[in-house]
Amino acid sequence: MISFPDIQSEVQFLFELTEIKVSVLREDLIHPLISGNKFRKLKYNLKAFEEGNFDALLTFGGAYSNHIFATAAAGKEFGFKTIGVIRGEEIQYKIDENPTLKFAKECGMAFKFVSRENYRQKTNPEFLEELKKEFGQIYILQEGGTNSLAIKGCEEILGNHTKEFDCICCAVGTGGTISGIINSSEDHQKVLGFPALKDSEFLKDEIKKYSRRSNFELIDEFHFGGFAKTNDELIDFINSFKRNFGLTLDPIYTAKMMYGIIELIKRGNFENESSILVIHTGGLQGIDAMNQRLKRKNKTEIE
Repeated sequence: MISFPDIQSEVQFLFELTEIKVSVLREDLIHPLISGNKFRKLKYNLKAFEEGNFDALLTFGGAYSNHIFATAAAGKEFGFKTIGVIRGEEIQYKIDENPTLKFAKECGMAFKFVSRENYRQKTNPEFLEELKKEFGQIYILQEGGTNSLAIKGCEEILGNHTKEFDCICCAVGTGGTISGIINSSEDHQKVLGFPALKDSEFLKDEIKKYSRRSNFELIDEFHFGGFAKTNDELIDFINSFKRNFGLTLDPIYTAKMMYGIIELIKRGNFENESSILVIHTGGLQGIDAMNQRLKRKNKTEIE
């Protein structure tokens, strides 16, 4: 039986900068493998999967996807079959060199590698029907795990323990996590989203699919060149932040968000004596893969 416990994450004070208090909600600690927002997104989807008597859960992702990693881990933990449709046909020959896919394979996930062109058809009904013909009675979960059930899970990130904060900040990928946070935020709270993507204009429309509220803003200047892009400044920031505050940030999402928050504080974008809650959405599994890339380039690695 698939059973996700009801969990309330711990709020930890981080630092005070120019009379502004910053705390972090440790969603990264709620499960050792099904971490952060992936735990939240999978919770109700796996209940629907179980109730629907499906043979397997099929989902989509890139070679270093946190969602692929978490879904494979859930399949192993709860004993159901998982299938990952992976972007990039060439990657099938490098599975053992890829920490994310190697882990997913060890968890029992089966793979279907498709070209980047075909991957863009992932929401096309005809393409999905072909997958059903190939794999049978499958529960299809889209890239990043975002759907209405995922939003329901992400709405549980906030609660009584987060009501006191003036501003809620989170990293943004597909828009699912921030949509749930917006829905469950208090009327007095402002939600700031920090997209990891360079071209993020579409995210506003994605959020509107799941939330009718307008107490949010997307801050799109801290993507560091685009999704999965980094530079020496960001890596140095990650390592310095860990040494100073004992908190590990991932280079794809949370580091860019935290860098942006600190920069906005320095610019005076927040009122004095305001309190900011930062959502740590996990994603730390991606550090190993990023360090592989940095090592090949003779760059400083993430500690």
